[in-house]
Amino acid sequence: MKLDREAIKAIIPHRDPFLLVDRIDDCEPGVSAVGELDVTDAAFWVPGHFPAYAVMPGVLVVEACAQVGAVALLSLEENRGRIALFAGIDKVRFKRQVRPGEVLRMSCTITKRRGPIGFGDAKAYVGDQLACSGELMFAIQ
Repeated sequence: MKLDREAIKAIIPHRDPFLLVDRIDDCEPGVSAVGELDVTDAAFWVPGHFPAYAVMPGVLVVEACAQVGAVALLSLEENRGRIALFAGIDKVRFKRQVRPGEVLRMSCTITKRRGPIGFGDAKAYVGDQLACSGELMFAIQ
């Protein structure tokens, strides 16, 4: 399943300037999702996060991955209209900077679910270079 920004907004509650997914290229509800963000000079963080050398904050890279995971979880019919909150973030590693003008490709595979809690393996790439990886825990409300 492919989704544009409007379809993404129908699934997760995030809105500008904090919607950090431009498109979902693949989604298997409850299993995994892959999405992209076009990182631009117009991003809200560019003027203040190292103005002479803009770098996407790592916490926003993790948030973008989590939003992709939330699309996978909230695409399930049983979770429609709910929200996915962070319940944990583990083993996150940053391997590459993300800069304006690049496309950030995020994936999140749901590794297990127990009731309202979901666990995901997240990765973010720029091209074929790993930018970030980690384990995410979601609480569905």
